[in-house]
Amino acid sequence: MTPPSSWAPGAGEWSGAGPDLVTGAATLRALHRPGDPVVLPNVWDVPSARAVEAAGFPAVATSSAALAETLGHADGETAPVGEILDAIARIVRAVGVPVTADVERGFRLSPAELVERLAAAGVAGCNLEDSDPATGAMVDSARQADFLSAIRAAARSAGVDLVVNARIDVFLRSTGTHDALTDAVDRARRYLAAGADCVFPILLDDPATVGAFVGEAGGAVNILGRLDGPPSVAELAALGVARISFGARVHAAVRRQHADLLVVLRRPAAVTDPTGPASASLQ
Repeated sequence: MTPPSSWAPGAGEWSGAGPDLVTGAATLRALHRPGDPVVLPNVWDVPSARAVEAAGFPAVATSSAALAETLGHADGETAPVGEILDAIARIVRAVGVPVTADVERGFRLSPAELVERLAAAGVAGCNLEDSDPATGAMVDSARQADFLSAIRAAARSAGVDLVVNARIDVFLRSTGTHDALTDAVDRARRYLAAGADCVFPILLDDPATVGAFVGEAGGAVNILGRLDGPPSVAELAALGVARISFGARVHAAVRRQHADLLVVLRRPAAVTDPTGPASASLQ
């Protein structure tokens, strides 16, 4: 991958449109306020990122599933890492706010190489999950904590900052045979102690359980928001959540709207006057 900037390890400089690496990370980290969460409608390309910025959101977050699908790949680290990072770099260059990237479990890169390539892309933060993207198996919590600690050490060694959002997959991968909340809280504490800035128990959205998790985790909490019902952003804020993201849900909603439009356009009666207002609005 050709780096999209003049950044080199230890330089701490970024020549893209947004803030430099250190300032961008500091800005993003400061947005994580329990009770006043940063809301991140995840993006998948430059137009969606520009739309999020234009709507007034203070940061941009990518969705691994949506971005991979846009590039013609399935989620789960099936896409070439260079394609993913190039797409992320284009998003970074296109906006003037910090960008945090979902990079699954790091595409099997070493911590040092992952940090170097994220810095070259210009991102301020990243999501890292604790299940194997290929098999769905949960990674041992101590092993994942060591991985997160190595990411933090690599960033420090490279002279860059990185906001690490540690995804916890126990509610996604749960078999129902163990106490998912207890496991999630234990993982949250380990990951925060290892240097994560925020923990993300994906698919946890029951208000009572969210409140319990927030109260016991010991740090900033990210919850996956819903587009079609409770809990609302206001309700999650009242529970002390610090970050609300939407994964691939915004992309899926856009795709549904696109499919509905195609159904209308496929009907012969849908286009009666090619010069009329409806036609003009689609040009």
